[in-house]
Amino acid sequence: MSEQAMTKNTDLERWTARMITRRQVLKAGLFGAAGLLLCDRLLPRVLAGTANGPAVRPAKARAVIQVWLWGGPPHLDTFDPKPDAGEAYSGPFKHPIATNVDGIRICELLPLLAKQADKYSLIRSMTHGNNGHETAAYMVQTGWPSGGRVVHPTLGAVVSLFKGYDAGYKGLIPPYVVLTQPQGRFSEAGFLPSRYKPFATGGDPAARRFAVEGIVAPGISDERQKSRQALLGNLNTLRSVSNDAEAAASVKAEKEAYDLILGDAGKAFDLAQESDEVRTRYGRSTFGASCLVARRLVERGVPYITINSGGWDTHKENFQAMRRMLPQLDMGLASLLEDLSQLGLLDSTVVWCGGEFGRTPRVDVAPPWNGGRGHYGKVFSALVAGGGFKGGRVVGASDARGEEVKERPVYPCDLLASIYELLGIDPAASLSHPEGYAVPLTPSAQDGAQVGGRLTEIM
Repeated sequence: MSEQAMTKNTDLERWTARMITRRQVLKAGLFGAAGLLLCDRLLPRVLAGTANGPAVRPAKARAVIQVWLWGGPPHLDTFDPKPDAGEAYSGPFKHPIATNVDGIRICELLPLLAKQADKYSLIRSMTHGNNGHETAAYMVQTGWPSGGRVVHPTLGAVVSLFKGYDAGYKGLIPPYVVLTQPQGRFSEAGFLPSRYKPFATGGDPAARRFAVEGIVAPGISDERQKSRQALLGNLNTLRSVSNDAEAAASVKAEKEAYDLILGDAGKAFDLAQESDEVRTRYGRSTFGASCLVARRLVERGVPYITINSGGWDTHKENFQAMRRMLPQLDMGLASLLEDLSQLGLLDSTVVWCGGEFGRTPRVDVAPPWNGGRGHYGKVFSALVAGGGFKGGRVVGASDARGEEVKERPVYPCDLLASIYELLGIDPAASLSHPEGYAVPLTPSAQDGAQVGGRLTEIM
């Protein structure tokens, strides 16, 4: 056996020998989804020290809120309007509105965001050329071309590694949270262990009570949960005084689980703590309520939150969908930016809004599409704010019809490398693959990626 193979084998044996399985944790007395959620904190930190290379600069950002518009938002109907291209391209949205920054105009259905333009920058030249949902989403969220032999972790999983429990994060709420469903049909953690996957809340934050998976049980009041806790405490008296390390870990996890269910941490998801005025300002939609929960999670130090907003795959009746969805996006995102700014949190929180691609600039008016737009990866838009990103700027441009990048192409790896840098994570660092070799955090041209350079003009 080669020395390299022996090293890999030894590492695997060491990893296996130290691993505490979920089944063992449950045998030790953990319970319910909250226990399953917290048991990962008992696992050995097998990837501690996997990154190498110093941070490029002191971190400006401590957290990221990713507003993921799953399905692909139409760039012409949001942040890159083209009224002069004619109705075949603009559809009925012919009157983009001025923002509070001279020269920047956005869709007429986004009046509240127009008042916040000094807080964000628009990237109008995002590109990767991929028109498949899963493959394009993978590229945008990992920075890597799809189809390679390595499945790379998403930005959220990497932030969970660098800014989560391995880096001293002490919160009971997991360091990577998705509101409310996982982002796509791929593994967010990539080759990292599953503990770096996001905690998907499930439920609906706009409901009377947000039934967060493992924290809020439908139909069970807080009083009943407290009774259960007391009963479990009585049953576990012998285990609580045991000197056995496994039992002690179980008792600790039970306490943390109930602290999450009944304590202050779990209240981050309880929008009844907010006034009616605030909830109405964000919007009573699932998206608006998700934005409000995201703000509350950032206030409690959670490093990475994704708001997964679906419904943007508008092959049919695009404009009817936009008349419904854009006002919700406008209320929620504008209120989030405003509140983060007023709370002094925007300077330390990156807000990134976009999807896996844009939509076809030319409208498909024929039945059954009736004004639909298809997938379009040649050029699309993204919004970035906070955490060291300057506001009131536009990066790049598309052509007169929004069909091609006209200037300053920005590839997914450029955007992600810029966010890493603002977080104090060296984009040139490497991660250790379980098979024993180093994997760069972001790709270079030598890795087959198209690279345009970090967004230094707005950093």
